[in-house]
Amino acid sequence: MSDNGRDTLSINGDLPFPMQSVFKFPIALTVLSLVEQGKFSLDQMITIEKHQLLPGLYSPLRDKYPQGASLKLSEILEYTVSLSDNVGCDALLRLVGGPQVVEKYITEKGFKDFSVKINEEVMQNNWDLQFKNWTTPNTSTQLLAFFYNNDKQILSAEHHDFIWTIMKQTETGPNRLKGHLPKGTVVAHKTGWSGRNKEGISAAVNDVGVIFLPNGRYYFISVFITDSKEDTANNEKIIADISKVVYDFYYKKMK
Repeated sequence: MSDNGRDTLSINGDLPFPMQSVFKFPIALTVLSLVEQGKFSLDQMITIEKHQLLPGLYSPLRDKYPQGASLKLSEILEYTVSLSDNVGCDALLRLVGGPQVVEKYITEKGFKDFSVKINEEVMQNNWDLQFKNWTTPNTSTQLLAFFYNNDKQILSAEHHDFIWTIMKQTETGPNRLKGHLPKGTVVAHKTGWSGRNKEGISAAVNDVGVIFLPNGRYYFISVFITDSKEDTANNEKIIADISKVVYDFYYKKMK
C-alpha cells in the first residue's frame, strides 16, 4: 500500500502471488502503449471469430455476441478490464503479439518481479500453470502508482483518463476492496480469482487498485490471497476487512 506513491505498509510484500485476472491491467497498459506509438487506434475494429469464443472461459462478450463480432478496440478493453472478460483478454494478447510482449513492456519500465507467460485459455485449463503469471504485492502497488501518477508522462492525458475510467467501472469483486468502504467511495481496481480446486483450495483471490478519499487524496493498495482453504465469501471478507482498516487509517490522517 502507498499514499500517493509513498509506501507505508507491506505484509509479505515481496512474495510472489498468482495474478489471475489482475494481469488484465498490465495487458491494457501494453495495448495503450502501442496505441501511443501509432500501431493501433482505440477506434479500430477488431474481429473476434465464433471459434475464438471458447465455451470454458468466463465471457460476457461471448454471451452478448454468440456468433462473434467486430468491435472497437476500446470496447474490447472495456470488456476485458471492467468486466474481466477472458475472451476479450486473449483477443488483446493476440493483437499485441502474445504474453511475452506484456512482460517485456512492464519489466522494461523497471518492474522485475513480474511474469506473464500464458493467456487465459491456457491458464483456465491447467490449474498448475496459473502460477506462471505472477507478481508481488509491492510490485503491484508500485505499478499502480507509476501509471496513475504518470510522472514520466508514459500515457497521454486521453489514454490515462481512459484506463482509469474503465478501472473505476470494474464490476467484479464488489465485496473485496470496496466491500466495507463508505457508500460512494470511488475505487479504480482490478480483481483476480482462480476459483477453487477439488480440494477446496483457492490459488488466487485478489484485488488491486486506487482508493480515493473524500478530500481528493488517494492511496494504492494490493491484496493477494493464495493457497486458501476458506470459501470465497470469507476470502473476500478478508480483503474487505484489510481495505477498511487502511481506509480508516488514511481517513483519520485526512482530518
